[in-house]
Amino acid sequence: FSSCLQLTLYLGKRDYVDHVQNVDPIGNSYFYTWHFLFVQLACAFRYGREDLDVIGLSFRKDIWFKHLQLYPAADHKPTLTPMHDCLLKKAGEQGHAFTFDIPVNLPCSVTLQPGPDDAGKACGVDFEVKTYISDVADPEEKLDKKDTARLIVRKIQFAPDATGAPGPKADICKSFMMSDKPVHLEASLDKELYYHGDPINVNVKVKNETTKTVTKIKVTVDQTTDVVLYSADKYTKTVLCQEFGETIDANSTFDKSLTIIPLLADNKEKRGLALDGRLKDEDTNLASNTIMRDGMDKEVLGILVSYKIKVNLMVSSGGLLGGLTASDVQVELPLILMNPKPQGKVIVSPN
Repeated sequence: FSSCLQLTLYLGKRDYVDHVQNVDPIGNSYFYTWHFLFVQLACAFRYGREDLDVIGLSFRKDIWFKHLQLYPAADHKPTLTPMHDCLLKKAGEQGHAFTFDIPVNLPCSVTLQPGPDDAGKACGVDFEVKTYISDVADPEEKLDKKDTARLIVRKIQFAPDATGAPGPKADICKSFMMSDKPVHLEASLDKELYYHGDPINVNVKVKNETTKTVTKIKVTVDQTTDVVLYSADKYTKTVLCQEFGETIDANSTFDKSLTIIPLLADNKEKRGLALDGRLKDEDTNLASNTIMRDGMDKEVLGILVSYKIKVNLMVSSGGLLGGLTASDVQVELPLILMNPKPQGKVIVSPN
């Protein structure tokens, strides 16, 4: 005797927003089935290729997870929302509702960009909703894939409301050998936070009191990824390097805004670059800055992402035998990149 059970997982959406004080609950989901029915939400960090798991090596570490028993009914009785009601109509009489409250101290979804030849799931932090059926009331039972239904969801964070705070500013005064006067460099940003894809104006002021010439200005944006969960693995990748052919003669000044736009589209081949969590192969963007709350344990966050802008003046001077040598005058500015809050509300139809 054999029977066929249909197990279906419905989610009203796959992006859940971290509002700093709280996170959107994961609910609005239903199933067809009987026997014992469980649902699990897991936040995990994957730091190796999935296909190596089959030879006994595990490159996945659970940061947080929670089980709920949905059938037979236990003590989980979620408050039904309009989204629940819509999906209940679709699921029918055998639907079972649930809601997960995501702790605010968990990381947002981050994907480390795979290389061109990498296969399997990408490394990074992800959230997975998994429902499964079992013959025993044991949520830890080893599962067969055919008895499960699962979906990857994302925990995302939008930029906070504008504070009106001024943007960062940095300056340096550098002297050179054989010159009794310095070069002054000041760089600043118009604001402290920018949205992905928006132009960034870097305001550059130079006072060149030397007899040397500034031959060009180079602006770079570096992304620093700090993998804090399993090792002290910290690395930096340049996501933008742009040169401006601005010449600043001796004993002259310069005051101009240089516009840059760091984009993932210009960095598709860089393995290990941190991206905002990706669902399947859809497009995403460079990872947003990690926002640390007071009292948070950074190791729980798994991956910390930050950015900085470097402004370099290339200063040339006469060298031996009439050749030229170049020196750098450099300042650094912190940069915050995030996604804007979406406008309007999402309406879900039961049809």
